[in-house]
Amino acid sequence: MMDILFLLIPLSVILVFFILGGLGWAIYRGQFEDIDAEGERILRDD
Repeated sequence: MMDILFLLIPLSVILVFFILGGLGWAIYRGQFEDIDAEGERILRDD
């Protein structure tokens, strides 16, 4: 039972780093910059 923990714990830590890296990349690239404007753009008839 303990042997699997030696595999799962490092893999979960690596997964967390990938998720945080993806979130950081999205924030750095401006994906979350003006999220309200996209919802309002659909409602406007320009």
